[in-house]
Amino acid sequence: MARTRALSGALALAAATVLTAPATAAHASPPGVKDVTAVLFEWNFASVAKECTNTLGPAGYGYVQVSPPAEHIQGSQWWTSYQPVSYKIAGRLGDRTAFRSMVDTCHAAGVKVVVDTVVNHMAAGSGTGTGGSSYTKYDYPGLYSSYDFDDCTSWVTNYSDRWNVQHCELVGLADLDTNESYVRSAIAGYMNDLLTLGVDGFRIDAAKHIDTADLANIKSRLTSPSAYWKQEVIYGSGEAVQPTEYTGNGDVQEFRYAYDLKRVFNNENLAYLKNYGEGWGYLSSSVAGVFVDNHDTERNGSTLNYKDGASYTLANVFMLAHPYGAPDVNSGYEWSDTDAGPPNSGAVSACWQDGWKCQHAWPEIRSMVAFRNATRGESMTNWWDDGGDAIAFGRGAKGFVAINHETGSLSRTYQTSLPAGTYCNVQNSTTVTVNSSGQFTATLGADTALAIYAGKSSC
Repeated sequence: MARTRALSGALALAAATVLTAPATAAHASPPGVKDVTAVLFEWNFASVAKECTNTLGPAGYGYVQVSPPAEHIQGSQWWTSYQPVSYKIAGRLGDRTAFRSMVDTCHAAGVKVVVDTVVNHMAAGSGTGTGGSSYTKYDYPGLYSSYDFDDCTSWVTNYSDRWNVQHCELVGLADLDTNESYVRSAIAGYMNDLLTLGVDGFRIDAAKHIDTADLANIKSRLTSPSAYWKQEVIYGSGEAVQPTEYTGNGDVQEFRYAYDLKRVFNNENLAYLKNYGEGWGYLSSSVAGVFVDNHDTERNGSTLNYKDGASYTLANVFMLAHPYGAPDVNSGYEWSDTDAGPPNSGAVSACWQDGWKCQHAWPEIRSMVAFRNATRGESMTNWWDDGGDAIAFGRGAKGFVAINHETGSLSRTYQTSLPAGTYCNVQNSTTVTVNSSGQFTATLGADTALAIYAGKSSC
């Protein structure tokens, strides 16, 4: 769920996040032919714009997800972005002009824009927001007053109790009464304003704490009800609120996917991934948003993160090669203090400088975006594993990937469904020759991968 922190005596939000899905139909991926989202966590809008032009568009990313643009509480910590005090675009990451320019620039690069949207609650405490708005808990002038919040003013404490989860306060934050028509209208007004600026979709933060019927009503008020929705509803065994309740609204983030990838890559066998996804009891692929890590999970240790080296890189390669769900690639910054906000207040002068990790641009990960686009719609074929940590599989007659997570190198002949020819292994820019029987022979070093796909013959 969300993380807790204290700020000026007030409880600060740890971001529980959610996206939104299309109104007319829920998709396992954003509409269109490119379903990979680069999540540029706490990048400012000007930096996002440049990255759309320089990297995301050329690499084939379909979407970029930006951190919450609403005015929020003051403070350097990352989670201040998740405590809104108004719906003005006046936060750490840029103003309305910068936001609009970013959307236009990303669109010009062929990249659509998803906004991390915080509508479950407002900030705790009191003070002046990043855009100059004064506020106290339950009173946000010109927007909400005490009448607009749920009657329960205690913390969410019992996930077996639906009412407690959806009416009480997530880590002490003022919980909006989303059953009220005015509140629904105000939230829809915020989202409609973002739509006028060209936004293509929404990630709904802490959706689990909002009744699914309330979200459906809010969505029905949008000027573009088919805008993409991805909802953060964290699965908990035996809990009162379950992710499946939300699939009628749109996509739902499948947290079990990320949790289990960590366990498999660190402690079990990659061979177990043969039926990964629905075969493991997850949401239907057509409504699942997947990820290796996000800003919450990389900090709380529940998933892999950039500190896990080859396991992290190969997990991302697997996610992008595998047909289940729609993938988010998390891209943030180095941290030792889990509260630390972004370097340079979100300004990225260059990747891999000033602590910016830029996972979306790592060659092993970036190259798999084009692989995914080229193989979209193809089922998994020609699975092979060694019973341990070496696996390989095809995507119909369009692509083939092999991953060696063993401690030593691996040499073997692979059977594919690819046409005969020469292909570029996009993982290391070497060539692979597939014979008339669809076979090729290759050697993979420890903790490396191979990926080839139709249409990519030269490196």
